[in-house]
Amino acid sequence: MSNTKQYEMRMKRVQDAIELKEPDMVPMLPLVAGVPYHLYNIGASHSTDFYDYEKSAEAFIKYHEEFQPDFRMIPSAQSGKINELAQSTMLDWPGRPGTAVPDFSPHQVLEYEYMLQDEYDELISDYSGFIFRKFIPRAYPGLKGFAHLDVDPSSMLGANTFTPMFQDDVRDAMQTFIEMIDENKKYVQSVIALSNKLDEMGFPPFYTGKGQVPYDIISDYLRGTLGTFDDLLEIPDKIAQANDLFVDIQIKNWKHFEKSPMRVKRIFFPLHKGMDGFMSPKQYDELYWEPYQRMLKYLISIGVTPFIYTEGAYDSRVDYLCERLSELPQGSCVIHFEKGDFAQLKKKFSNIACLMGGMPIYLLEYGTKEQVIDRVKYLIDHCAAGGGYLFNVNATAEKVKRENFEAMFDTARTYGKK
Repeated sequence: MSNTKQYEMRMKRVQDAIELKEPDMVPMLPLVAGVPYHLYNIGASHSTDFYDYEKSAEAFIKYHEEFQPDFRMIPSAQSGKINELAQSTMLDWPGRPGTAVPDFSPHQVLEYEYMLQDEYDELISDYSGFIFRKFIPRAYPGLKGFAHLDVDPSSMLGANTFTPMFQDDVRDAMQTFIEMIDENKKYVQSVIALSNKLDEMGFPPFYTGKGQVPYDIISDYLRGTLGTFDDLLEIPDKIAQANDLFVDIQIKNWKHFEKSPMRVKRIFFPLHKGMDGFMSPKQYDELYWEPYQRMLKYLISIGVTPFIYTEGAYDSRVDYLCERLSELPQGSCVIHFEKGDFAQLKKKFSNIACLMGGMPIYLLEYGTKEQVIDRVKYLIDHCAAGGGYLFNVNATAEKVKRENFEAMFDTARTYGKK
């Protein structure tokens, strides 16, 4: 079968499942990260994600050739050189000079408070100004000169407009930023080249954009988890105002989807801080989900499918999510769970949204081949009948036993065939 026909079959297989129809076989969409590096001994690792894009691409091409998943997966890293130039403090990554992160480990996120509690008003009233004056200098010391990118409104005649910016540290930051732009061209070209190669091989993308729950933006990047916990109790009204800001900004960024000719229009949302125990049901409803629901409604209204990727335990949220997603058109979104009783989850969401997940990564790494086969059959028996199910691991797969990974694909492709 030609690559073009394979591409179309995969497109239809996945779309049928999303629309709660039963496809010709269970769509295989395991999110892999380090798997290609562990399967093929070619000198690629997570450190090459950041520094040797071609070497990482080689491993991912081999993975697609051998396992034939139903979507294309590319390395989910960034440019290490760009982060070095910016002196990023939010990340530690394999290959960074002086790092303790091993080459075969993904990047590590380091949480700091880049915004103080009394700075919400500044963020809300002047978002761009706050990002340049406060956030970037704190999070990226290599660009601290951006703090002076300002204009004095009392002196805007001719070149006087730029007087506040005529400082040595602004020049230094600009020179660094030019180096970052040049490096980014190389990185983007490598991503495009790999994506085009996998496209030619017959592998469509699963999602074509990313978004984030507004509360998670505050908690992940600005206030940190602990700082945001304080804010939930002390200034929930400021969180609500910042939520509105991030709803509006993201919707504006997605406007291009309205007229885009792209065949795949799906947005990936990793839900980082909404799991059980992180906030009360009332706080979750008002400060976590309600702003997010506005974003979901907008995306669906312009023909974009949200990919809702919950993380952690969500047992106490399941019924609430069923209720809220029932307000949306049937089969208009995909929801992934990391944990839970997938037989019960399928029953609850069967006429609401496409279910995704269920394959524990610990079985792929530490389990037996028989355990993997039994789990795949369980998921197909309880989740695939009638459609509305996408096969995926419960978290991003890293190190796996080859025989277990092969058994997962082989069983799903045979036992999961219509």
